[in-house]
Parts: sequence; C-alpha cells; structure tokens
Amino acid sequence: MVGNKYGKWLKARREELGMTQQELADAALMSRTHIAHIEAGRRLPSLLDAQRLDRALGTGDVLVSFLPEQDISIADYFDAARLLEQQATIIHEFALSYVPGILQTEAYARAVLGNTFPPKHDEERDRQVVTRLERAKILADPVTPVVWALLDEAVLRRPIGGPEVMAAQMMHLVRLVEAGRIRLHILPLSVGHHPLLTAMMTLMWFEDQPPAAYSEAMGFGRLHDSPTLVQRLQHIYELALSDALPAKESLAMLRAAAKEFGHS
Repeated sequence: MVGNKYGKWLKARREELGMTQQELADAALMSRTHIAHIEAGRRLPSLLDAQRLDRALGTGDVLVSFLPEQDISIADYFDAARLLEQQATIIHEFALSYVPGILQTEAYARAVLGNTFPPKHDEERDRQVVTRLERAKILADPVTPVVWALLDEAVLRRPIGGPEVMAAQMMHLVRLVEAGRIRLHILPLSVGHHPLLTAMMTLMWFEDQPPAAYSEAMGFGRLHDSPTLVQRLQHIYELALSDALPAKESLAMLRAAAKEFGHS
C-alpha cells in the first residue's frame, strides 16, 4: 500500500542519518509513537508533520510532495484500527445496526459473526469471537479509555441472535452505564434522517498522537488520518448526538428493550 511505502522510505532515510525514532520525533516536534505508526504504514502524517519531517531529515520537500491521499484504505485496515483502539484515551462509538464490538456479549458477538458472507468455518468464527472479547478488555480499566456510545434505535430493535441473546445484551449495556464505565445515548427512530445513517464510526483520541477515525459499511472499513476529515467526522458525530435522547431516557429505553425481549 502507498502508506506503507511512504513509511518504509521515511524509516530508511532516518536510519541512513543514524537517528532513532525518538531523536526524529524530538527534531520534528512529534511523538515517538506517531513516528512508529507512520513508519509501519498505520498512520499518515499531516501536511504540517510532513513539513517538519522534511526539515528534520534534510529531504527538501520530498515527504510533503509524496504525501499520499489521506483517506485511503489500509491493508489489514481493522488490525490497524484495533491497535489504535487499544491506545486510545477517548473513544466515541456510533452504531447503526449492531452494538459496537467492544460492548458486545459473547453470545451477541457469536450471532453477529456467525451470519457473514461467505460463511466461515466454526474455528475461524471462534477465533473472531475471542478477538472481539479481547478487545472488550479495555473496559476493565475503570477510567481509561473514556467511552461514549451513540446508538441508532434500530440497534435495540433488531433481534440479533434471538430474544434471549438480545435481552442479555441490553442488560450488559445497562450495567456498563449504571457502573459509570460508559456514557450511552440513543438516536430515536422518530428523528428520521440523521447525518450518520450511512455507516458505523469510531472516533479515537490519544495522549501522544493526532486523533483518528474508523468507519465501516457493507463489511469494508477505512481508517482516516486526515486532520481535516477527522475533524469533519467529529462535527458530524456531535451534530447527530445533539438529536439523541438524554442519558437517563436512553437508559430507560435500554431497560424497556430488555424487558420486551423477555428480561424479567
């Protein structure tokens, strides 16, 4: 991929000069973590960062001139997004059809992953379920990352896995909200059209690197690095959030949905 070639070139030039990642980061006013992600092809620098890298490496305007399109698909896109998810200090999720992965119960995850096309062997599905549950372990820390979830009401109404699975999933969300581990809002169907109807989305913020966004639709995902695009997606999220139910009303709707699916 273009991003990976860019990163390999950057690494080669840095090593030619005998610089460590930390030394380059200091010279370019960036973080070592961000440099590492760029070299590995997981992130792309902003225009300003590319200018700083050119100055630090004495490469004229090479890194600026060959800066790839910022909104490109990344090979193994979700592997990159998953790594960033583990490093994020703040995560804002939007779900259109399914409960976000880090908030899924095992039974719900198994139902989601068991109905893909083309069909998967049981062993592959089991591996994916384990991976999804591993992702959820970031919630074991009582503080970090801060997680907000914005759910389209359709997520509560579609009986993924059947009534028993849905009831347990709704109560899992209730417990996370009541424990103060996540903040959750629901976009009611009565809102009609809203700006996030086309895809699910995850926004991530970090201590030592620029924010990133991940979006997915029809089984295809994309990691977004462009500061301008990420900021635009943040604003779209905020716009949709402004139409959502307040936290207490959202919690009440979750409880009602669990009851409708048979939770006593």
